[in-house]
Amino acid sequence: MPGSLPREQRVEAIRTALEAALSPRMLEIVDDSQRHAGHAGARDGRGHFRVAIVSDVFTGMSRIARHRAVYAALGSLMDTDIHALSIDAREPGSDG
Repeated sequence: MPGSLPREQRVEAIRTALEAALSPRMLEIVDDSQRHAGHAGARDGRGHFRVAIVSDVFTGMSRIARHRAVYAALGSLMDTDIHALSIDAREPGSDG
């Protein structure tokens, strides 16, 4: 399934979804898609991204629960525009 958004709009769509659901104190999104050009998983037009996010919502959550919250916030973008996602999700004041 080809990506539904033009490549240049994907980072903004990811940012909008994460801000709406998780109200992050810090959010960094990097589009690594060019590093994966020709990769079998990139042929469908979806992208590769890295997300670093700090949110009060994550307080007391396990690492897996934080990742699930990020995936839930991204919803259908995971099916239409994101092929691979590296997540660094932390609660405020944590080192990892």
